[in-house]
Amino acid sequence: MTNGDGAYQGWLLAPDPARPGLTRAVTGTDHLGAEIEINVVEERPLTIYLNAREIVTAMTIGDYPEYLALGFLRNQGMVSDSDEITGIDYDEEVETVVVRTKVVTDHEEKLAKKTRTSGCAVGTVFGDMMEGLEGLTLPHSRVKTSDLYTLAKIINTAPSLYLSAGAIHGTVLCQGPNPLVYMEDVGRHNAVDKVSGWMALQGASAADKVLYTTGRLTSEMVIKTALMGIPVLVSRSGFTAWGVEIARQVGLTLIGRMRGQRFVCLSGAERLEWDADVSKVSDEPKGAGRKGAA
Repeated sequence: MTNGDGAYQGWLLAPDPARPGLTRAVTGTDHLGAEIEINVVEERPLTIYLNAREIVTAMTIGDYPEYLALGFLRNQGMVSDSDEITGIDYDEEVETVVVRTKVVTDHEEKLAKKTRTSGCAVGTVFGDMMEGLEGLTLPHSRVKTSDLYTLAKIINTAPSLYLSAGAIHGTVLCQGPNPLVYMEDVGRHNAVDKVSGWMALQGASAADKVLYTTGRLTSEMVIKTALMGIPVLVSRSGFTAWGVEIARQVGLTLIGRMRGQRFVCLSGAERLEWDADVSKVSDEPKGAGRKGAA
């Protein structure tokens, strides 16, 4: 779905690069010695509580804190489908969000206070996440390669902080050829958690979805995607060996290095329908990247 200018209009939730508070103008000097002013992404701490227990402090851009908090707790296995959420309370002044459940969970003691930096996953319960994969069966969906090319074109040209300021990661929930929800954050895991939180609060199904990310296809990205029940994970970026190994173990379709006409599938190729005429897909010059890439 596009408007008269060809811009995609099918978003359920899309980035708003002009939203106040997400970037700040900073003056510097360029390579010729001239004064310049550029926008840089803001970072701020967000402390997440599960009921009365302080769980983690994440560095984030500050948008959609409720989605981030719930998605983080779900992806860490600290809140499950059986836990009834009675409230999610965000206090902007003290930069805190509290997720409340009807019954106190047995997961609240699993994390002591940690600070989760924007570049890595310090403070996550990796062992518990791995345990959540035991017995996991992902849906036997099908993915058209023509849809993958359509998604890449729309996402790579959509207005975003990724394009306007850089130093940020994006994660997009997609269905068929349609991107639906586009979340951004300084940490790629935060962006995924926001999508997870949105899906949980909206009651969105995962079986027919594709998750597109601008970040590396690491073990934790694969685990989170699988725990969300999404059978396909796609990225412009590359893979880690453990990410590939886990994807193969759980039967997740893992596609990386998707640029122009090219992509590489290292797991779950049986889901792909090779229907695209690659000669009609615009290619990228070798080594080209997106403006403002993180």
